[in-house]
Amino acid sequence: MVRTKEDQESHREEANNFLRLRETPLSPLVSRPTAPVSTWWGVCVSAHVLTVLCTAALGGCTLSQSHYLLVDKSLLTSDYQEADAIIRQAEKDYGAKSRVLYGMDRGMTLQLAGEYEQSNHVLEEAEEEVDRLYTRTVRTETAAFMTNDNTLPYEGEPYEQVMINVLKALNYASLNRWQDALVEARRMDHRLNVLADRTKDKAAYHDDGFARYLSGILYESTGDVNNAFIAYRKAYEMFDSSRGWSRTGVPAQLQADLLRTADALHLSQEFSDYQRRFPDTAWTSLETQQQLAQVIVISYNGRAPRKEDQFLDVPISLDALQLVLLNRGLFQGNRQQHRAADTALYGLNGRVVRVALPMMVPQKTQVRTDTIRLLPADGPPLTVRTELVQNVTALASKALAERLPGITVKAVARAALKFSMAEAATRGAQQAAGRDAAPWVGLAVGLLTKGFAVASEESDKRSWRTLPDEIHLARAWVSPGEYRVQGAVADGGFRLMTPASSEKTLSLQAGETVILIQRVMH
Repeated sequence: MVRTKEDQESHREEANNFLRLRETPLSPLVSRPTAPVSTWWGVCVSAHVLTVLCTAALGGCTLSQSHYLLVDKSLLTSDYQEADAIIRQAEKDYGAKSRVLYGMDRGMTLQLAGEYEQSNHVLEEAEEEVDRLYTRTVRTETAAFMTNDNTLPYEGEPYEQVMINVLKALNYASLNRWQDALVEARRMDHRLNVLADRTKDKAAYHDDGFARYLSGILYESTGDVNNAFIAYRKAYEMFDSSRGWSRTGVPAQLQADLLRTADALHLSQEFSDYQRRFPDTAWTSLETQQQLAQVIVISYNGRAPRKEDQFLDVPISLDALQLVLLNRGLFQGNRQQHRAADTALYGLNGRVVRVALPMMVPQKTQVRTDTIRLLPADGPPLTVRTELVQNVTALASKALAERLPGITVKAVARAALKFSMAEAATRGAQQAAGRDAAPWVGLAVGLLTKGFAVASEESDKRSWRTLPDEIHLARAWVSPGEYRVQGAVADGGFRLMTPASSEKTLSLQAGETVILIQRVMH
């Protein structure tokens, strides 16, 4: 289009007026040229809205996953001090919203490094933060609704909160502080009872067989047979009722524990009942075992599952549908790698609503069972074989499945609200800009606001990643004396190169209990 000389002069004058307006402060009573000011005001308002939303989004940025790769590499070589150093150096990256997660991650690496006191210190801080976060502020919830759930403080899944007390109890037992370990057992019992009262759906996670079983072991190791039996019975009931989703059967050792403690307490009816249920289970009386030493092996096998974003792009026009289908056809790989392209494409189109949902990605262990060999000073070696007592991946999947309907409803409502706000900001900017500038202002503001609505949609992928895929346990009663602990080759041909299975000497006395903790990354 060719402009006339008059149009050019008019345009030059308009531009000069706009420049003078920016350079010279004016009184509120002074009249202003309508079109330029309206255009500038529309852009400013839209930029202000975008800034507010961006600030909220940046406050909830997710923790980088790269440090977990470094941690896994260190754990694979049994360099637990290095794994802990990586977590410690990443403390600022966790941020104020993930203090609980930092404490849980570091509590595990410190335990593996043998720093049991320090491990309990950071786990205690995490537990206190969980209790403090029991109630949330309306302001925080609103910010999460406007952007994504990463702006909320992470308080851990219920099973993760229970695992905090499990690790603390194992730390105290490793330090031979059995009364402190019993305090954690009672905390586990209280936490699980509160969870059971709060959970209306009894098919949901409301109890923990492994936590109950560990409590029973701690009670029996300190001579409290009555509480040990109660804990064993609760563990059996939970293992039996949850085997469908937990993919964990009743441990064979637990069957023997129930027979032994029921017999010791002279509970004839319960003893007869368990004899009928476990006719092939061999067990030893409590009087006999009190003359022996106990070795408990805790084996952390594999890697905990991780979460990834699953994006659902909802078109609200035929053109948008074609764009989504084309975009999906071009980029069929990891959507996370193409978020920048998605932001530009959908921002320009302006008719696509994105919803982000978390998706669980298992990282299953290849080791079904593992062994520890105890070599006495004289006599044949003893082989201790572990069995599955906790399927962490199944717990994580169950927790996500239970919360996913609520997450989905909230994510859809949030995406719809952000789209409506982007539409309102775009139209407001166009109206403020006037007829001549409306097209380019609408395009610029729409690209920013609608692109941001797509880019800011992200699910909460936080979880306790330093946990294993599975926890295995073994109990062995041996004659008093000295033993060398030797790692054996596990199922699948993997050699267990861990502190618990390295060349270590135990000097055991009658009635003594020793905890051995090992990490198997395969």
